[in-house]
Order: sequence, then structure tokens, then C-alpha cells
Amino acid sequence: MPGTFQMASDAVDPASVPTRRLLSGAHIPGIGMGTFGSDRYGPAEVSAAVAGALRVGYRLIDCAAVYGNEAAMGEVLAEAVAGGLRRDELFVMSKVWNDMHAPADVVRSVKASLSDLRLDHLDACFVHWPFPNHHAPGAAADDRHPQSRPYLHEEFLQTWSALESLVDAGLVRHLGTSNVTIPKLELILRDARIQPALNEMELHPCFQQGELFRFCLDHGVQPVGYSPLGSPSRPERDRTPDDIVDTEQEAVREIAVAHGIHPVLVCLKWAVARGQVPIPFAVKREQYLANLRAVVGDPLTPAEIEAMRGVERNNRLIKGQVFLWPGSQSWLDLWDVDGTIPGWTGYA
Repeated sequence: MPGTFQMASDAVDPASVPTRRLLSGAHIPGIGMGTFGSDRYGPAEVSAAVAGALRVGYRLIDCAAVYGNEAAMGEVLAEAVAGGLRRDELFVMSKVWNDMHAPADVVRSVKASLSDLRLDHLDACFVHWPFPNHHAPGAAADDRHPQSRPYLHEEFLQTWSALESLVDAGLVRHLGTSNVTIPKLELILRDARIQPALNEMELHPCFQQGELFRFCLDHGVQPVGYSPLGSPSRPERDRTPDDIVDTEQEAVREIAVAHGIHPVLVCLKWAVARGQVPIPFAVKREQYLANLRAVVGDPLTPAEIEAMRGVERNNRLIKGQVFLWPGSQSWLDLWDVDGTIPGWTGYA
């Protein structure tokens, strides 16, 4: 009947997709669908891909207010739920953008996302970046917003407290950090009333973030990996001549040949085997279906997983230059490279 949600004939059974258990006891699917395509794709294209992804078996959707497509995503989610897809089968995540860190703005942002997504609660909500540093659309990598500033823990706690109040109100189920480091996460875990359940971070074979990854697992924080394929569609401002292409690494290509698959699928098999939740973005049906199929069968061997450890190159692709503040010297100031959090003059 019209409007009825129907799985595709070639869909992956959602029950076969690996899951990860959060501290609350809830489970999150072991792979999700990313929706950051605003630099290359419009809301209609991204939401159409999400509609198709739901029909082939995805149940985790990673959204964000700043992507500018949550209203289009809401139409897709509402139609699917009205057609028979149970809300409790879905895990929908969103994020508070940098210019909405003031407590009242946090509440306003989350309620706007809920309205746009046509949901009565978010399964998880993240602070998108730990800095309240906004930039104009299309900003160049060396732009500096005059009101940008370094990480100020007391200010971040006010943002976090507002999110905690939304958990208390039943509008958000789990909280997450994003783009944080061990020094920042240590402070947040020490002082937060409600611990972050998830940490969204750049994770791909050439940037495995071993110390932060292990820290998260040791403290009950589930890593969610963005750019799991090495972010081939990232904005031009995030590209530098020194960037390494994950899918061109010898170990990745050899494993792909052994399994008869594309090298990008090796990246996803490795991510799920390692224990992170990758959220690849794709608008082509054959790609997002292949991504999902890759994680439900034909796993990497222990020897292949060990070989993937050797692909690590400390190759951060999303450096975040546009979030630097006047007085900071380098994108390294964002990432606490010596284990301390830099101040107004960075590491100068």
C-alpha cells in the first residue's frame, strides 16, 4: 500500500549488522550512514541516499545541524516511521554547532534539530567541536574569526550542562563529544554529571589514533569514526600536499585483492573489527549497499588485522584550521600535541 516502508529485495538484514553496547546498556549499530555532503551535494541528494540506506538495512543515521539538511532528513525519517519502520529500530544522532554553545542556544539548537528531524528524541547528541568558534561558509583555511578562542573548560561545562538538562527532559538519550583529545576528555570525564557515551573522531587506517582510541575504550566511551575511508570528498580547504590516500596503501590493496573487494571496503571491515563505529557517506546506492554488506560477512583474518596496524601514518586529514583563534600559530594548537591544552597564544 502507498506509503508503506518496504525493505529492498537485496537488503542486508539489520539484525545481522554488528552492534556495540553503550554504558547505558543500549546498543548502537556497528556502522552508520553519514550525512555530511553539503560541500558537494544538496539536501535532496543526501536525503534520497538516506531513504535508500534505510531500505537496504541501515539503522544508524549521523546528522548535524550545520550540514543544512536535517529538514530534508526529517521528511525521510517521518515517512519511514509512518510506513511501519519502528522508531526504536533507529539510532539517530545530531550535533550542536560551534556558534550555539551558550546554554540557551544549546537547548534551542537541539529542539530545532528535533523539529527538523521530526523526532521526539535524539538517540545521541554531540558537541560538534569543543571550541565555540564559528566561521563563515566557504572560509579559507587561514581565516580567523575575531571572536574565536581556545578551549576554555568552564565554558565547555556550561554547554555540556545544557545538554545534560535535555537528557533529564527525555529529549536526548546519550551525549557525545567530538574532535576532542585525551587532555580535554580527561577534564570532561572528571567534571561532567552525565558521562559522554560516545566520542566522534577521525579514524581511518592511516590515522588510527591509538592512544585516544584506547583511552575511550578504557573509560566506557564508544569511538565513532568519521572519514573512515580517508575522506576522499572532504572540502578543498582540508587538503594538503602531504595527505596520504588510505586505499593506495600496499597492505590495504593486498587485502582487497585477497577478498576480491574494493579497497574502501577493507577500511570498513577493519574499522568494525577494531571496535569503532564507522559512518561513511555515500550517495550512490551501489556504494552504500556495498559498505553495509562489507561488515556482515567475510571478515578480515587476524593476520590481516595485524597488517592493518602497520598502515598507520599519523595522517590527520581534517585539521580544523578554520577553528583557530587570533594568536594561535598552527592547526596543531587544536589537538594538544604535547599532552597539554594550549592557551591564547597556542604553543608559541
